[in-house]
Amino acid sequence: MSLSEELAATLSPESLVVAAGRPPRTRDEPVNPPLVLSSTYFGTGPLGDGDRGYGRYSNPTWDPFEEALGQLEGADLPGLLYASGLAAVSSALSLVPAQGVLVMPSHSYAGSVTMATELAAKGFLELRTVDIADTDAVLAALAPAGGRAASMLWLESPTNPMLGIADMRALTAAAHEAGAIVVTDNTFSTPLVQQPLSLGSDVVLHSVTKYLSGHSDVVLGALVTSDAGLRAALLHHRTIHGGIAGPFEAWLALRGLRTLALRIERSQASAQILAERLAGHPRVAAIRFPGLSSDPGHERAKAQMKGFGSILCIEVAPGRGHGGSLSGAAAADRMIRALHLWLPATSLGGVESLIERRRRHTAEPESVPDNLVRMSVGIENVEDLWADLEQALGTLDG
Repeated sequence: MSLSEELAATLSPESLVVAAGRPPRTRDEPVNPPLVLSSTYFGTGPLGDGDRGYGRYSNPTWDPFEEALGQLEGADLPGLLYASGLAAVSSALSLVPAQGVLVMPSHSYAGSVTMATELAAKGFLELRTVDIADTDAVLAALAPAGGRAASMLWLESPTNPMLGIADMRALTAAAHEAGAIVVTDNTFSTPLVQQPLSLGSDVVLHSVTKYLSGHSDVVLGALVTSDAGLRAALLHHRTIHGGIAGPFEAWLALRGLRTLALRIERSQASAQILAERLAGHPRVAAIRFPGLSSDPGHERAKAQMKGFGSILCIEVAPGRGHGGSLSGAAAADRMIRALHLWLPATSLGGVESLIERRRRHTAEPESVPDNLVRMSVGIENVEDLWADLEQALGTLDG
């Protein structure tokens, strides 16, 4: 690729998303990297370093995105693309030694918790779940219990869907002191809002499906690290377990990445406006958004994030239905059905604004309120988004 490490270090993230992963600046080279569709590569001698060999080992279409993501996260090495976010989760969890201890937020991506819980049930690891915003509780979970200290600390900040904020510097330092690897799921924040490696994490995880690709049209995951040994282990796991990215999906993800800065700027600004308005709405029983000064994670978020993200959650107050009252969950469902611009769908981070009641997923823990609605703010006009929410909440008055 043409962007040197020296130049990349001088560029702002807003420029990096546009400039990184481009072909060399030589005559008649394309501006964009090509899409390579091949399952194998020509060769006659023994495979060695630098040989692509076979499509499960390598593809030239992965390289530009992996380079760009590594540079955006401030890593010394390119990232690694995976077939999905959960394929990346699986690879990261493979770093936990046999019967090692994994400390994970009780409120985090349901797929990660489900996978860890199943591994624990089979005896592959011991799982300790904690409120990641409670620093003392996390420190206690990292400490030896039954003779075993933690092998890995899994961080999400903000968490999905409760938007809890971890003291990342304190927790990564404590985890390393205990001898644990730290993996941080940075999907909600993206490297433009938060860079976990600079806060002490060893590995950063992304569901590329979400903000990085940004158009709700690909399924991909990624891992990033500056540790050559960890990267080699993750690469080996990807190769042997076959969780590789499709080249077309990788190409689309890089195209989507080019507009990340603009999308984040717009969606974050709109999320702040909507959160401030929803905080005073009579049909909103509670709101979670770290950009509000009243939010318990506000000061931590200010200290370690460049903004507050584009996800907010509300708890819908009970309402009045036809001939009777509505529970909070029923009111939330009714409000969502009344929306015209917001799209009721799972996932997040696309150009469109998405909304859903999280407990409709059976894997969501019971500690998530059944009336909690997660909102992924897109890039539409904020007044149109607000008008739609306002009219939908108004249907709960009877």
